[in-house]
Amino acid sequence: MGPRTARLLLLLGAFVAGLVLFFAVIFIVTGRSPAPVVLQSAVGGPFKLTDHNSRPITDQDLKGNPFLVFFGFTHCPDVCPTTLFEVSEVLRELGPDAKGVRALFVTVDPERDTPDKLKDYLSSFDPRVVGATGDADAIRSVERAYRVYSKKVPLDGGGYTMDHTTIVYLMNKEGRFVAPFSLKRRPKDAADDLRRYL
Repeated sequence: MGPRTARLLLLLGAFVAGLVLFFAVIFIVTGRSPAPVVLQSAVGGPFKLTDHNSRPITDQDLKGNPFLVFFGFTHCPDVCPTTLFEVSEVLRELGPDAKGVRALFVTVDPERDTPDKLKDYLSSFDPRVVGATGDADAIRSVERAYRVYSKKVPLDGGGYTMDHTTIVYLMNKEGRFVAPFSLKRRPKDAADDLRRYL
């Protein structure tokens, strides 16, 4: 190894050590990691839907607060009710801070999920969860914006179910995508994570 290569490796090592020291000092002083850096994302965007109280709802109504977005449908046998229960537990764990957080449940089955149907379905969960529906074009538009997959799957004997993306999207106050929000942890840990964006 030549002296120039050795010097470059030494400088690189010093730079990395400096970064580690910098983040360690932040963690020691504040007791937490630095505030998350949010990069521009291709997930999310404008939408116009109808909420479960038959009122218009748009992306602009959610801005100003961090919010969670989940796509599902009221005839869903397992994933959707489980996820909505877990979101409700996180909102409960937030206590008074929950007033600064929004949660939106967007149907992928507008054919069956009318505002009244959503309202009845969501009565089993935290009242701060807002249901949203619309015509097929409006739902397709918001699915494209959030990169959501959904497909009608026929059932034996008639009827159908829906196959769909099950990610919970965490959006910041500006309506930009932060990351998938994990509910596979204690509600307290999920609530603490969400508080970072208030």
